Amino acid sequence: MTNERPICIVTGGSLGIGLAVCNVFSARGYTVINLDIRDFDNTPDNAHWHHCDVSNVENVKRVIEEVVAQYKRIDALVCNAGMHVSATIEDTDEALLDKVFSLNVKGAYASIKACLPLMKQQHAGAIVVMGSDQSFVGKRNSFAYGLTKSALASIAKTTALDYAPFNIRVNAVCPGTIETPLFHNAIDKYVERSGVNKAEVVAEEAAAQPLGRLGQPSDVAELTYFLCSDKAAFITGSLHAVDGGYTAQ
Repeated sequence: MTNERPICIVTGGSLGIGLAVCNVFSARGYTVINLDIRDFDNTPDNAHWHHCDVSNVENVKRVIEEVVAQYKRIDALVCNAGMHVSATIEDTDEALLDKVFSLNVKGAYASIKACLPLMKQQHAGAIVVMGSDQSFVGKRNSFAYGLTKSALASIAKTTALDYAPFNIRVNAVCPGTIETPLFHNAIDKYVERSGVNKAEVVAEEAAAQPLGRLGQPSDVAELTYFLCSDKAAFITGSLHAVDGGYTAQ
């Protein structure tokens, strides 16, 4: 089966930022392949869900091989799948570290590695890894998560240099505090531990951003789409903050 529409693979595309990315790409002419352990609640037009445990390298490799066999092209890859955990290094046992690293870092490694052979053959491709404001700065109580987001920044830079001769571009989008299910889950856990009022915590988080509001998934998705478009043809190996000015402080 050949496909005239460009193909974008998104990992972790069923909720939050990933869903916003799927929506933007599908609305602008792409066929979107979502690799996630859960299906869409409402499937965007021209989007297809493939069950995939992104933390499992062999699972990712197999599913992307199926996509390649079906569509014969991959134009864009967005490595979005990830998990957040709040803990210091002392509170992070080896099992937790392995779990966070496997999804956030090895998931991106597996996805990129599986897409590169076809992108090299095409002599074209755009890859975005989803970093974080913690790709730039440290935060308290965020040992494992911050570690993985720093690693993703490095993946973007080194892979961009290695594959520039093949016209494959790799960049990192680095969101700050974005109002997603992941954000609300983290706030809910904090509220449960501390007993504080959730509305007050959310308001404090918004006030901590220089622009005075929480980011929205669409803010991140728009930049992600731009970096995969021809308008960004001379941008590679770079980290792009979408954080309302937080890391500029």
